[in-house]
Amino acid sequence: MNLNNGDAKIVKNAGAIVSNPYGSIMKSILVALYQLQAKEVIVVGHHGCGMTGLSAEKMIESMKERGIDEAAIASVKDAGVDIDNWLKGFESVEDNVRHSVNTIKTHPMLPPNTLVHGLVISPETGKLDVVIKDQ
Repeated sequence: MNLNNGDAKIVKNAGAIVSNPYGSIMKSILVALYQLQAKEVIVVGHHGCGMTGLSAEKMIESMKERGIDEAAIASVKDAGVDIDNWLKGFESVEDNVRHSVNTIKTHPMLPPNTLVHGLVISPETGKLDVVIKDQ
């Protein structure tokens, strides 16, 4: 991406998913724009992402295999978390990038005229595919 130190403020999370417009990822983006003088937002997903095809059922099964008991899982549900939605992945990295870009782009506190782009990178080659080029 030809970035040097200081060129970008990087916010990373599983799957490049921006699902909650009032969650910590969106807050970090707003801080970068308002406090750190970032000018654009680029959502970058990657081919071969572990979130592709992930289901809550698969995740919970893996948790149980690693020693998490039903009581711990129940406590998350009891806290009001929709665990099936919280742990689900996506079917298409490109569609997910589009969804994340849309969540950011339509946020009521996004500075006017902020460009929000969407890309998918190949971890093996570094090749970038443009999903959304904002103008």
